[in-house]
Amino acid sequence: MPAYKNKERKTWFVSFWFVDWQGNRKRKKKEGFRTRAEALLFEQNFQRQQAGDPQMRFADLVDIYMEDCSSRLRETTMSTKRYLIDKKILPVLGEMQLSAITPAVVRKFQNGIISDTKDYAPTYMKTINNQLSAIFNFAVKYYNLPKNPVKITGSIGKKNAEEMHFWTLDEFNQFLDVVSDKPASRVMFTLLFWTGIRSGELLALTANDFDGLSMSISKSYTRLNKTDVIDLPKTPKSKRVIRLPEFVANMVRAYLVKLPDYQPEYRIFNYTKYYLNHEMQRGCKLSGAKKIRVHDLRHSHASLLIQMGFSPLLISERLGHESVETTLNTYSHLYPNAHEDLANQLDNLGTNKKFLKNGTLTVLR
Repeated sequence: MPAYKNKERKTWFVSFWFVDWQGNRKRKKKEGFRTRAEALLFEQNFQRQQAGDPQMRFADLVDIYMEDCSSRLRETTMSTKRYLIDKKILPVLGEMQLSAITPAVVRKFQNGIISDTKDYAPTYMKTINNQLSAIFNFAVKYYNLPKNPVKITGSIGKKNAEEMHFWTLDEFNQFLDVVSDKPASRVMFTLLFWTGIRSGELLALTANDFDGLSMSISKSYTRLNKTDVIDLPKTPKSKRVIRLPEFVANMVRAYLVKLPDYQPEYRIFNYTKYYLNHEMQRGCKLSGAKKIRVHDLRHSHASLLIQMGFSPLLISERLGHESVETTLNTYSHLYPNAHEDLANQLDNLGTNKKFLKNGTLTVLR
């Protein structure tokens, strides 16, 4: 593994052959190293990365993992993943050899995360741990790593927050009164509360997405690297048609009529999530309503539907959850009396003869 010196620049470089994942022999050249040792270390790490050697640096494995993910995940998802890995995982584990990251090392990493309780919510701790485990699962499946050390150490954090924040209808109306001085804010928050759509889905809406009392959700908006990005919704089931209350549909139509120079295919809310968050804070301060996040309006809608007695399946479809299990796992605590009601109805059916007709049990609704 020779290294060469660029006498003009007084730096070192390497030039070597390698075999890529398709079996093709290629040449690699890399310049700008301060020392010969740095140049040789780069070549060594690169060759290990291409060969999937467990002695490769963890950071090199991450590069392979991210390249694999890039063709399968949305751009916004990739950006979030990259931020978490770069800021929370690589500073601790990046320079270690893959095979040197034992369960004991992972345990120490987890303890460091747990000790920063002021910085990390339990749900975020679990997100970091899950991401680390996903990288090792990739190495086990495709690069012959014997085992995933994160599976041995177990999980940290919690899947769901201990307390879910949401508004009642009265609290929402209290908030809406003070933000209605801005027409766009009035319509946007009305849609969020009465439909349960995600903020990215809201900000991607165009006039073409509305048809009478129906609203189609087929895309999502985000601001990424100072650029507006319209992407697919979060999951396949997120593509859906939502039936609007008539007063909400009328509000949207009145808003569209007053938009200056709008085109049917243009975004009707030319704002960002920053604007929504700012308006949320402003409205809470002026109205005295308890502080919640913009996303908690989605929880508020789900809570409202549960109180009205709608089934988890119907709520799941309206929210665009991937499965009804997601809805039940997220909102099961909002059914505090469900088991008691069930037992009471069964007791009534079993002890009251009037519910028996011709030997057949008639189920209460």
